[in-house]
Amino acid sequence: MSPVRHRYYQPVPAQRGSNSLVLPYWRLSGFYFFYFALLGAYVPYWSLFLEGEGFSPLEIGYLSGAVMATKIMAPNLWGWLADASGKRLRVVQLGALLALLCFCGIFASREFSTLLLVVLLYSFFWNAILPQFEVITLAHLGAEYNRYSQLRVWGSVGFIVAVVGLGAWFDRVSVASLPWVMAGLLATIWLSSLLIVDVARPPRAANNAGLRQILRKKTVWGFLLVCFLLQVAHGPYYTFFSLHLEGLGYSRAAIGQLWALGVVAEVVLFLFMHRVLPRFGIRLLTLACLALAVLRWILIGYGAQYWLLLVLAQCLHAATFGAFHAVAIELIRRSFPPALAGQGQALYSGLSFGAGGAVGAIASGWLWQYSQQATYLMASGASLLALIIAWKYIHIEEASDEVTPAS
Repeated sequence: MSPVRHRYYQPVPAQRGSNSLVLPYWRLSGFYFFYFALLGAYVPYWSLFLEGEGFSPLEIGYLSGAVMATKIMAPNLWGWLADASGKRLRVVQLGALLALLCFCGIFASREFSTLLLVVLLYSFFWNAILPQFEVITLAHLGAEYNRYSQLRVWGSVGFIVAVVGLGAWFDRVSVASLPWVMAGLLATIWLSSLLIVDVARPPRAANNAGLRQILRKKTVWGFLLVCFLLQVAHGPYYTFFSLHLEGLGYSRAAIGQLWALGVVAEVVLFLFMHRVLPRFGIRLLTLACLALAVLRWILIGYGAQYWLLLVLAQCLHAATFGAFHAVAIELIRRSFPPALAGQGQALYSGLSFGAGGAVGAIASGWLWQYSQQATYLMASGASLLALIIAWKYIHIEEASDEVTPAS
C-alpha cells in the first residue's frame, strides 16, 4: 500500500456489529464533495436565478423557505425509517435518486405554483439524505469520531469549487442555466452514493433511552433551540446575501469569491477541529460561535460596502457555521444512542436547517421589502437570543449526566 493510500485508509478499531476494517476515506469524502457542491450552486445563485425569472422578493423568500420547510418533517420521517429498517444506505440512495427525478420537473414550467411544487418534492427527498449519511460516516469512523471534520472538509471544498467556478461562469453566461447545473450535481450525488458500503448496526435494544426521555434533558432541548435560532439568523444570508452584494455593485464573480472566502475559512477550521473541540469543549465553543454571529450579521447589514469589513464578516463563517456544526454533530453523537442515531441527526437537521431556515428565509423575505439593514438586524437579534439561551442551559462538560452515552 502506498504512503498516500495508507494515510487515508487507516484501520478503524473493530466495533460491535461492524465488518468494516478500513475507512473508505475517498468514497465518503466524494459524497460530501458533490452534496455541498450542489449547495455551492444553489445557495449563492438561486435567488439571482429567481430574480432573473421575474419573481418578487416575497416570492423568492417563499421559494427559498420551501427548501428549508421540508427539512422539518422529511429528515425525521426518513430517520425513523432508517433506524427501524436498518437499511440506512438504501434510504440515502433512494432519496438521492428521487430528488433528481423530482427536480427535473423544473424544466416543464417556471410558473410560481409549479416551481413551488417542484421545490417541495425534490427537497423532501434531498433533505432526507444528509442526516442519514452523517450516521453512516460516524459508524465508519467508530472510535475515531474526532476525524469527522477531516471527511466533512471535502464538502467545503466542493462548495468552494462550485461557487467560484459558477460565479465566473455566470458573469459570461446567463444564470438561467442554473437548473441544468443543479440537475447534473444531483445526478453525481446519486452516483456517488452507489459507491458507499454501509456499516452494519446493532439491532434496536429495548433498554435504550427513549427519544422523549432524551429530549427532556435541558442541555439537549436547549441546544436544539439554539440551533433553531442560529439558522433563523442565517436566513437573510442564505436568501439575500447575493442580491445584497449585487445591489452594492459587486460583480457575480466577486460575489462567488466572497461566498468561497467564508467556506475557505470553514475549511481551515475543519482541518484543526479535531484538536480544537477536545481542548475548548462544547459549551465554550458554542458561546464563542454565537457571540461572533451577533457581530457578523451587523457587519454584513451595515458594513458590506466596505471591502475589509465584508472580508472579516465572511471569515467569521468559520465560527457561525463550521465550528458550530462540528460542535452540534458531537453533541448529537453523545446524546443519542446508536439505535436512535438517525432520529437524533434528523431532529438536529429538521429543527435547525429545516424549521429555523424556513422561518429565517420567509421572515427575511418580508423584511427585505422594507429595509435590508433591518433584515440583518433581525439576524443579529436571533443570534443574541441564542447566546442567552446557550449561556443558561448548555453545561455539558460540567454535567456529564445530561447526555446519554453514544455506546
